[in-house]
Amino acid sequence: MSGDDTGREYPSRPWVGIGCVLFKGDAVLLCRRGKPPRVGSWSLPGGAQDLGEAAIDCARRELREETGVEAGALTLADVIDGIALDMKGAVRYHYTIIDYAGHWLSGEARPGDDVAEVAWALPHELASYRLTPQVTAIIAKARAILA
Repeated sequence: MSGDDTGREYPSRPWVGIGCVLFKGDAVLLCRRGKPPRVGSWSLPGGAQDLGEAAIDCARRELREETGVEAGALTLADVIDGIALDMKGAVRYHYTIIDYAGHWLSGEARPGDDVAEVAWALPHELASYRLTPQVTAIIAKARAILA
C-alpha cells in the first residue's frame, strides 16, 4: 500500500475528478478513453483537478483539452463518490467526481489529450456506447437540470 499523495491506488486522500455533461441540441458529447484507466471505454470529458484550480475552471480546461470545444454557462449537476475496497476492507481507490452540465458554445469536437475519439450522441444512440450506469444516470440528470 502506497498511502502517499501521488498514488491513486491506496491513496491517503480522495482524488477529485471533474467532468462535463455538454449538450449540442439533443446530443451529448462523449469521449473514448485513449489511456488507462478504462482505456477504450466511452465516458464524459473530464479529468483530475489541479492544486489551486477552481472546480468549474477544471471542467472548462478538461473539456477544452480533451475535445477542443468551449461551453457556455455551467451548472453543477452532481457529486458522486466512487470508493472501492480491497478484500481486507482497505480503501483501494477513492474518487470524488464533480459533474457540471452545460451547452456547447464553440469549437469543433476533436480528440485531444488522453482521448482517442469523440462523438455527439443522441439519446437513442447512448446504449451503443456501453456507458456505465452512473454515466447514463448523470446524462439524464443533467438533461433534466438544463431543461
